[in-house]
Amino acid sequence: MSVSGTTSGDGAAGRGGGPGSAAWELLRPAVAAPARSRGRALRSALREAVRSGRLAPGTRLPSSRDLAGDLGVSRGLVTEAYEQLTAEGYLRSDRGAGTWVGGAARAARPAVRDRAPRRPGPGVDFQPGTPDLSLFPRTGWAAAHRAVLAEVPHGALGYPDPGGLPRLRTALAGLLARRRGVVADPQRLVVCSGVAQALTLVGLVLHAQGERAVGVEDPGSPPHGDLFAATGVRAVPLPVDGEGVALRPLAASGVRCVVTTPAHQFPLGIAYSARRRADLLEWARAVDGLVVEDDYDGDFRYDRSPVGALQGLDPEHVLYTGSVSKSLAPGLRLGWLLAPERLVDALVERKRTMDLGNPAADQEVLARFVESGAYDRQLRRCGRAYRERRDALVGAVREGFPGARVTGISAGLHVIAALPGRFGPEARFLARAEAAAVAVRPLSSYAAHASSVPDDGAVRLVFGYAHLPPARIVDGVRRLAAAVGAASRT
Repeated sequence: MSVSGTTSGDGAAGRGGGPGSAAWELLRPAVAAPARSRGRALRSALREAVRSGRLAPGTRLPSSRDLAGDLGVSRGLVTEAYEQLTAEGYLRSDRGAGTWVGGAARAARPAVRDRAPRRPGPGVDFQPGTPDLSLFPRTGWAAAHRAVLAEVPHGALGYPDPGGLPRLRTALAGLLARRRGVVADPQRLVVCSGVAQALTLVGLVLHAQGERAVGVEDPGSPPHGDLFAATGVRAVPLPVDGEGVALRPLAASGVRCVVTTPAHQFPLGIAYSARRRADLLEWARAVDGLVVEDDYDGDFRYDRSPVGALQGLDPEHVLYTGSVSKSLAPGLRLGWLLAPERLVDALVERKRTMDLGNPAADQEVLARFVESGAYDRQLRRCGRAYRERRDALVGAVREGFPGARVTGISAGLHVIAALPGRFGPEARFLARAEAAAVAVRPLSSYAAHASSVPDDGAVRLVFGYAHLPPARIVDGVRRLAAAVGAASRT
């Protein structure tokens, strides 16, 4: 017996038939029942197979003659079972086309839960850090993909170098040296699944070396602490002032590693001052420590050339991370880290034991995309769009909330807006925004300690704008202003 025409692909029935296949072994206990109850047992077993998902929706069942022959029962017994389950909606029968698992099975099985981060809803969601996925260069990426599949030898599709394909590491090293001013030795570059995996690898290596705590910015990016905590390394929140992470609390904390966003601090939006960058490196040298630099949006600066990466000043004490999540799409899961020489081998070994390396074809495509200049063109395209959207947001906030201050450098994918205290308190403001179907995050939601956010009565909000067209940005701010009665409070 064979089961043909299945659409499930991965289901037990979809992997073939034969009397000994797992697809139909589940029916054998039923046909071993006493003759008087054999039909009822067969119907029950077949029904349960559909309900449980052992027979997936769209699976084509064998003919009644074939199944009866394989199970050693009369054809009439199988025909009766098919007819009964068809009447109940578990199966469907198309004349001349066979019998299939039908719609009732789909209703009986719970929907597969989507664990992806929450996507913007039907209102206006100013979620920070979200790129415009409609800008993804589908045509160019598809062309690079076709070229790679046509050109790469069969052997290139085997298990890759866990540190990344040499071609991609070389291309990225050139890109990062040119655009971000890093000291980019391809031998020190590890390709990974975004900054999240980079930080996880760092945490695992530090833990193996005996480190049990790492400093994180406060306010800062919540995933930083979560990722290190998952490796057994405790996150120690460190306050950020107007120049960067505060050095005195850092020195007093006793940590020997700190995670930073010096090019465009998240979420405050400041760039670390030259003095603070130098002091931070002096601290790292004094304690023989490590500064982890998350350069999450360093390519996007709109009023001047981007400030160079901190790693370029001391590559032996700074570990640099980045990805294509903001420039191409986070779903590609492609990123990189540049590590001090003393950590490279341990990081590559952790990467090997974690997943054996990133998919070879995807790495080849990104390498070709960088080499051809298409990635630089994509950065320019995104930069133009995001600058226009930032300008639209800043103008709308100032118009809708007189007296509001927009802080932070002109860069990245988000801004901080400090609204006068008359628009507060914060809890009431957020409740009215939610009622108007406008989602915006308060700065306080990114702070581990209340003292990390100024207590001056202002309502401080983190507005993301990159994923929204200008007209929608303006509409969202106007709806927000109307919801909190901004016009009546001027």
